[in-house]
Amino acid sequence: MKRTKKETIGLLVTMKAKPSKEKEVKDFLLSGLALVSNELQTVSWFAFRINESSFGIYDTFEVEAGKQAHLKGDVAKALLAHADNLLESFDVNVSIKPVNIIASHHKPGTQNKGLLVIINAKAGKSQM
Repeated sequence: MKRTKKETIGLLVTMKAKPSKEKEVKDFLLSGLALVSNELQTVSWFAFRINESSFGIYDTFEVEAGKQAHLKGDVAKALLAHADNLLESFDVNVSIKPVNIIASHHKPGTQNKGLLVIINAKAGKSQM
């Protein structure tokens, strides 16, 4: 398989909606797609729902400058502007996690189902 993108940098953002704010959080995330479409250095952007009140964003970049531009962009500004009203205990230092992408595979077409798997290495077994 020929790889066309070399995204090695990612962000994983997790958030929990305040009670009765779930629909507003979902609508906010849906509106983010139009904003992020203008970010030329954002390779991929996914907004997802984990359960009734937990949501997330996962995005990828080829270069650090793209990640930094995204963190200062319209989606990030809107998220911070609405966090107090929509989200429980949203803290950028805890809720936004940088990730190093070690492998990726994207198929063309519409995809609306996914599986989020987080694996923690045993002590002393992690290599970065």
